Amino acid sequence: MTEERVLDEESWPMEAEAAINDIRKHVNSAQISPELKSSNQKIFINLTTLENTPFCIEMSGSGFRIVGRQYNDASLSHIEDKYYETPYALLNVISKKYKESFGGELMNRLLDLAKQTEG
Repeated sequence: MTEERVLDEESWPMEAEAAINDIRKHVNSAQISPELKSSNQKIFINLTTLENTPFCIEMSGSGFRIVGRQYNDASLSHIEDKYYETPYALLNVISKKYKESFGGELMNRLLDLAKQTEG
């Protein structure tokens, strides 16, 4: 059973910004929804993949899930019950270009590390 993590309403924006910063290189845009109200249990993120596909994502103690196919839209929240533990897991499913972007960044970091150990 998934347990909801309860934070105060001021903590969710900080948590969401941290998640957004982690994926920023691998999406066209991501920001906290200015229209959908956050609570002490969840917050909403408007996200556009590298394929230019918009989504509204709910972030809660249960994880990340798609709640809309456009910004500020939670119309799928009563239908969609698939949660992803991390934003990476979610992006891995919804964005083929995310896989390429993340893989490329990882390869570059490994090459940099190899160069450092050689020199």
